[in-house]
Amino acid sequence: MPPDLWRFALTVYAQPGVTAACLRLQDKGADVCLLLCGAWLEQRGLACTAPRVQQLIALAGPWQAAVITPLRQLRQSWRTAALADAQVQGWREQIKALELEAERELLRRLEQAVLSWPEREVQRAPDAWLERLAPGADAGAEGAAGTDQEYCAALQRLRGAITVL
Repeated sequence: MPPDLWRFALTVYAQPGVTAACLRLQDKGADVCLLLCGAWLEQRGLACTAPRVQQLIALAGPWQAAVITPLRQLRQSWRTAALADAQVQGWREQIKALELEAERELLRRLEQAVLSWPEREVQRAPDAWLERLAPGADAGAEGAAGTDQEYCAALQRLRGAITVL
């Protein structure tokens, strides 16, 4: 398993079906960076506690809202224009690169936050991170995300990708 979150995320994202699963999760409101961090934490066996979940959400939320989401929305809004204009396509690719760098920075920040957690607090059933970081987690297993079969399948695909590492 890659030791740092960025390389772990790249490794997981390259697994068959993970890109499509992550895009489905993102379309349903998930923060894919948070989920990849959760997958990394599951692999490392770190205990999933409410304060830790809240710390990660509080760290990721503002960065997603202020940096990543506006870049993504701008890039997506230029999709049609880019088909007809090579200059717009070039700018769109630059925005895509900025979006990726912003995601990399968020993963770096999440990793830094996690590094202060005691390693000895390992849990016996480390598979709670993905569900706890998914939208609707605060509503329990039957929350908004919990009842969507496509969403659950995408989450399981992500979990399956980390079990082969």
